[in-house]
Amino acid sequence: MLDFPNAKINLGLYVTEKRPDGFHNLQTCFYPVRWCDALEVLPSEKLQFDMTGLPVPGNPETNLCLKAYKLLQQDYDLPPVHLHLHKVIPMGAGLGGGSADAAFALRILNQLFELGLEDDALENYARQLGSDCAFFIRNKPVVATGRGDEFTPINLDLSGYTCVIVHPGIHITTAEAYGSIKPQQPSCSMEMLLKQDVKVWKEVLKNDFEEALFPKYPELPRLKEQLYEAGASYAAMTGSGSAVYGLFKEAPANLIFPAHYAVWQGLL
Repeated sequence: MLDFPNAKINLGLYVTEKRPDGFHNLQTCFYPVRWCDALEVLPSEKLQFDMTGLPVPGNPETNLCLKAYKLLQQDYDLPPVHLHLHKVIPMGAGLGGGSADAAFALRILNQLFELGLEDDALENYARQLGSDCAFFIRNKPVVATGRGDEFTPINLDLSGYTCVIVHPGIHITTAEAYGSIKPQQPSCSMEMLLKQDVKVWKEVLKNDFEEALFPKYPELPRLKEQLYEAGASYAAMTGSGSAVYGLFKEAPANLIFPAHYAVWQGLL
């Protein structure tokens, strides 16, 4: 069975407080985009996992797809499978690619072996794998709070906008990003901010990590400004970085980036 785990962007991101468990509470909006990996799961005589595409650092045995299989196996007598992941979404970019891979692994295994798990149950499994994994179970726009794993559906439709996402090859770890953040409450709720027209988001919708990371990585504010100069209605860093995206009413024709940058452009 083959599926295509997709990325997400953050529309605004506010780190509101540090929690007693060491994590942070936040407010953000997750919005799915069509930049995708590919994940195939097939029955096999023994458990196998391999990858192609972008190189993923670390031990493959710790990959979230494999962890998703083993998590379900604790509760269900799953036969062995061969998981093959073709990695396209850049890592350390704030696009949620690894979380999507894990969530789609759960979804595929649920279908393949007819486990009958509803979305609520799949989300509960996904939360054990990562803070934003559960978003990719339903894969619809939400306001996320808590650690980024508590969701409120939001009626937000950006279809017709062209999204351009640029990853300059900078890998920002979660620890680095949160280590330089100063938690604060936003002036008003995400729901109220997102009800305003996209063309005024530039003035009201912020990503707290920009203030912390832009001075350290000057390529990022330059990218954001380049997207605005090309006509973006709104541009921002997504997640804790380092990808920067722009939303355009009409597809831009004058954007040129260095050859080593990873770039995706498509309709939302």
